[in-house]
Amino acid sequence: MTICGFGVGLLVGMTGVGAGALTTPLLISGFGVAPTVAVGTDLLFAGLTKAGGAWRHHRLGHVNWGIFTALAIGSVSAASLTLVAIAYLEADPATLGEMIRLVLAGTLVVSAIAVPLIPILLVRRVKARSSQVVVRPFWTVLMGIVLGVIVTLTSVGAGAIGVAILTLLYPMLRARHIVGTDIIHAVPLTLLSGLGHLSLGNIDFSILLPLLIGSLPGILIGARLTSMVPDWLLRLILALVLATAAYLVIMKF
Repeated sequence: MTICGFGVGLLVGMTGVGAGALTTPLLISGFGVAPTVAVGTDLLFAGLTKAGGAWRHHRLGHVNWGIFTALAIGSVSAASLTLVAIAYLEADPATLGEMIRLVLAGTLVVSAIAVPLIPILLVRRVKARSSQVVVRPFWTVLMGIVLGVIVTLTSVGAGAIGVAILTLLYPMLRARHIVGTDIIHAVPLTLLSGLGHLSLGNIDFSILLPLLIGSLPGILIGARLTSMVPDWLLRLILALVLATAAYLVIMKF
């Protein structure tokens, strides 16, 4: 499990996304973990792993706090309501597990398509200034709601889909501000969802701790490799991994 954590951390450090998209299908398909436990454990893992990166981006001034606020209003509210629904609707575990697998597979496919397209979308505004960005509260909150539901149910999307959403909504925003805003937004969203799943008994600490032990050095090494490997190759690698993960989850039906 520690080796798997190292691999995930390595990819996250190299590409900036993938903590949720890779770990959950790996736990479900590779280790036979129940979907609800896999999602809950991965959410807490992703939140703790990305906290260090979020602080670094904040210190570098890569966070647009207006966009973050609007996105968090929607995502945190949606995540809270989703957790309440899971707790009080008393859904059958088997039915809930099948629903999570279905949503997870769809989210992975979207992520696999979005990740390699992100650099192409970013090229259109290389010369733009982040100060020119005007927050679009309605659409940002709405997309935050969609993201909150998806992340809480599947643990996937806080990184890859979040970046794609910000890219489409704010084409004038610099790439580093998109990444920084997305990472720092992922921390409260995944931690809230992870703690909610903890209260529901969906966290396996025997899985969480080895993952964290492996991911920390993996992220550090991955960050160093980022400057050595072309971005297009990193995105292609991640897209292939996401597509494979989607296939594995679908085959579990």
